[in-house]
Amino acid sequence: MKNFAIIGVGGYIAPRHLKAIKETGNELISAYDKNDSVGIIDRYFPKASFFTEHELFDRHNNHVCSTGTQIDYVSVCSPNYLHDAHTRYGLRLGADVICEKPVVLSPWNIDGLERIEQETGHRAYTIFQLRLHPSVIALKKQIEEGPKDKVYDVDLTYITSRGYWYYASWKGNLQKSGGLATNIGVHFYDMLSWVFGPVQKSVVHISTHDRVAGYLELRQARVRYFLSINSDTLPAEAREAGKTTFRSITVGGSEFEFSQGFTDLHTRSYEEVLAGRGFRISEAKECIQTVYDIRHAQPVGLTGDYHPLARLPLVNHPFGW
Repeated sequence: MKNFAIIGVGGYIAPRHLKAIKETGNELISAYDKNDSVGIIDRYFPKASFFTEHELFDRHNNHVCSTGTQIDYVSVCSPNYLHDAHTRYGLRLGADVICEKPVVLSPWNIDGLERIEQETGHRAYTIFQLRLHPSVIALKKQIEEGPKDKVYDVDLTYITSRGYWYYASWKGNLQKSGGLATNIGVHFYDMLSWVFGPVQKSVVHISTHDRVAGYLELRQARVRYFLSINSDTLPAEAREAGKTTFRSITVGGSEFEFSQGFTDLHTRSYEEVLAGRGFRISEAKECIQTVYDIRHAQPVGLTGDYHPLARLPLVNHPFGW
């Protein structure tokens, strides 16, 4: 049994980490979040110590370690812009770290974390749950066993509706979230480069507060993508069915089915880390560079090979920004 601490336990993604810690037979020693709406802890680890101030969380962790109880892992579920700092904290505490994606916002920050790994002798891992999805694994195998010179046409569509709260939170702040491509798309970009090879060209057609559309050339794929948090961009059949999320990947014009099998992927990620097979932060460099480039690109408009949904009418920011 391993002992865990968790940072950002009040966040959206934290319950998946709590569930993964529990289901892999481990213990939560301490938890931190500046907000105190963390009743979710009772479902998994009601005896875990909880703090709303990082200084007290740190003091408690050091006291625990001084009494001979090792904190083996720190799980980082805080806002994106704090992942770098909190991963550094976990490594310097003397623990390995499991950091939610994106592990950092800028690619060079990974180099800094790797230096701290070397200094401390501990490891930092990130969550790439789509690499563990059975359908994605099968697709990767299919591509690897196919013609090496074949280039596939791929369309990625991911729409996950968000209300106006999104823009008032850190997620709607470009400097804190890294923007839409980073916040909701980084794991898709990682999956695509894992399957089809590294990015060789990137063009951004549309980039606004509620959507981003562009084109990527990978070693074995031409990818048109459209990501959105605006429910008005959902296909009519999804809206009529009362759905708020739509995800689709087509490869060579055929639908790649991966809508099922998402439920336990964080637990599977933890199992891989605990077995010494987790995804190291060095493996995140490709997708972090991709979303960094998208974030800093100048949109070219509807020219070239763009995703069909990029033609949908744009709307003003709900707060008039």
